[in-house]
Amino acid sequence: YDLILLDINMPVMGGLQFLQAVKDRGQKLPAPVIVVSTEGQESDIKQAMELGANAYLVKPFRESDLRPAIEVAISRYKEFLALEEEVSELEDKLETRKLIERAKGILMDLYGLKEQEAFRRIQVQSMNTRKSMKEIAEAIIIAHSV
Repeated sequence: YDLILLDINMPVMGGLQFLQAVKDRGQKLPAPVIVVSTEGQESDIKQAMELGANAYLVKPFRESDLRPAIEVAISRYKEFLALEEEVSELEDKLETRKLIERAKGILMDLYGLKEQEAFRRIQVQSMNTRKSMKEIAEAIIIAHSV
């Protein structure tokens, strides 16, 4: 893993300002982040973590403090990436479910089908055409809107 090491008091742009700028641009941090500072103020630590830092070190620190901080930062970063992926998958499943519900409603209205029958038609069409149920639902919705 690469690692981003930021000091709160960097000359041109402080570490917290850097993290805020990344967040404001809607960008993701490409690597785990450790913020270092001469002060361990709780407000700075909290702000750093809210802005995407994965670990925080107070200077001066010993070399023996660095490895655990790096391990914590990498571990938290991996957890964040896993959660982000899980959220994305859940959002996709929710979108698919909404589309299928809408397509079922269209089939029920058009053909007087019961909900289960409408779902089965979408499912059979999905299997017959080797397309996802989401794609079939989208096609039904588009065809009905024309």
